[in-house]
Amino acid sequence: MMHRLMVLLVSALPAGALAEACPDDARSQLDTLARQISEWDDSYHRQGQSPISDELYDQARQRLAHWHKCARHPTPKADNPLASSRGTLRHPVAHTGLEKLPGESAVRDWLSTRQDVWIQPKVDGVAVTLVYRQGRLEQLISRGDGLLGHDWSASARKIPGVVQQLPDAVDVVLQGELYWRLENHVQSVKGGLNARSKVAGLMNRLQLNDTEASGIGLFIWAWPDGPEGFPERLATLARWGFTDSQRYSQPIEHISEAAYWRSHWYSAPLPFASDGVVLHQATRAPAERWQASAPYWAVAWKYPAVKALALVRKVQFSVGRTGRITPILGLEPVRLDDRQISRVSASSLKRWQTLDIRPGDQVSISLAGQVIPRLDEVIMRNETRVEVAIPDTRAFHALSCWQLDPGCEDQLLARLTWLSGKQGLALPHMGRETWNVLIQAGLIAGFLDWLTLDAAELANIDGFGDRTRARVLDSIQSARQRPFSQWLKALGVPPAARNNLEGGWQTLAAKDTQAWLASDGIGPGRAAQLSAFFRDPQVQALAETLREAGIDGF
Repeated sequence: MMHRLMVLLVSALPAGALAEACPDDARSQLDTLARQISEWDDSYHRQGQSPISDELYDQARQRLAHWHKCARHPTPKADNPLASSRGTLRHPVAHTGLEKLPGESAVRDWLSTRQDVWIQPKVDGVAVTLVYRQGRLEQLISRGDGLLGHDWSASARKIPGVVQQLPDAVDVVLQGELYWRLENHVQSVKGGLNARSKVAGLMNRLQLNDTEASGIGLFIWAWPDGPEGFPERLATLARWGFTDSQRYSQPIEHISEAAYWRSHWYSAPLPFASDGVVLHQATRAPAERWQASAPYWAVAWKYPAVKALALVRKVQFSVGRTGRITPILGLEPVRLDDRQISRVSASSLKRWQTLDIRPGDQVSISLAGQVIPRLDEVIMRNETRVEVAIPDTRAFHALSCWQLDPGCEDQLLARLTWLSGKQGLALPHMGRETWNVLIQAGLIAGFLDWLTLDAAELANIDGFGDRTRARVLDSIQSARQRPFSQWLKALGVPPAARNNLEGGWQTLAAKDTQAWLASDGIGPGRAAQLSAFFRDPQVQALAETLREAGIDGF
């Protein structure tokens, strides 16, 4: 069913959903957000286009309500998402929409007060009313604003999936969802595929060809004046030709059953896109009392969110071991797949500059491999473009920051982390946090300062117990025993075949670019990098330090 018709009850949201702090400029920001949401509403309901996914739209509406509270600014009564979709043809029975329950606990509470409940997939399509007179389809009306819609009857008569003549000569009003047919569609893998927009776009055309019409299906989810018993309703609909309703309806009593079918339909092949499940209580109000608002007898439970709408609080820059600058977006914490996320990488300086992300912007994030936060796109820009200080790209490169010079904290720490990692010396108990503690304690100001640390110096570090000090000292001692080949990797020598790095330091440092180029498998670029590395004054100073420390090969 059309997702944006649902009532967003902010008070019903889980405690963490709107736990974000109020922005300093909430009053001005909410105007921008309100305008953007209004544009999305118009595009979605009037033009049949979805410029933003439903889950991001829902989160934007939640944020708007939260910011209205922050600014002590009441939500305008005129804020109607369906305003631009209002048609001229009145529905015989109003479309009710749905309330979205925020999670399993809310669904359990809802179920605990109801009997004879059935569950169905929440089909991702376009809601319509079908009016039959003496069994013949007389009208098909778009949902519009729930009370008034548009006449889609001409197009409906071309759609094989819409029953044109019932086997019974009855007058009946049905409500359902026109959907785009998909073969073995698995929602958890493929997502919505913009199927809803495709159907809306086709139905809004003046002409619908046979091929397009054959791609549209129909799922009936309401028979307002139908029999009291849900099974009887389903059986009659199936006999009339609306088989999807019976095939994809299951009786439930407990939350475990609701959770099972939600998980099943999320991962099972279906002939349509869906974005959750709908729970129907068989008993409902008489049709004449239905209103264009959320009813008490049906609710939606959406599938897990795969995207989150995150508010950017700050933009920082991290410098890696090789001098690569990576923008890091500090976010107002958001929850995604039961994880709280407060930072996300913009991947590269070039990408960040292209996207031009500033504090106050709102971005879409998802999880890569269900683990790593990933920046997808900018959803909305803060009208106030906050200046961001960008590091000088000329100051950072593969041979910079061997010392704790201003601005070099990140790169030096990255170098040390690489040195002790499995690709370097493989030192146990010497990870990034330990290096950071040593730096903050003032014991490391240069890349090899740690080689001379002793127990007395380590004893002055708060939080370093006897066991930790012993481990660090053992690592330092074991580092001195590592072979020359491991030390070269720990220093960050440019990659080269092992046989090209044979011999001691003096042999390698004596090679110029031409000598490296003459080695097997080394091209002009790599030859220049190797020559620059071994001839760099700071690297040569490190080599001398290692020679004096008695390290093999130096």
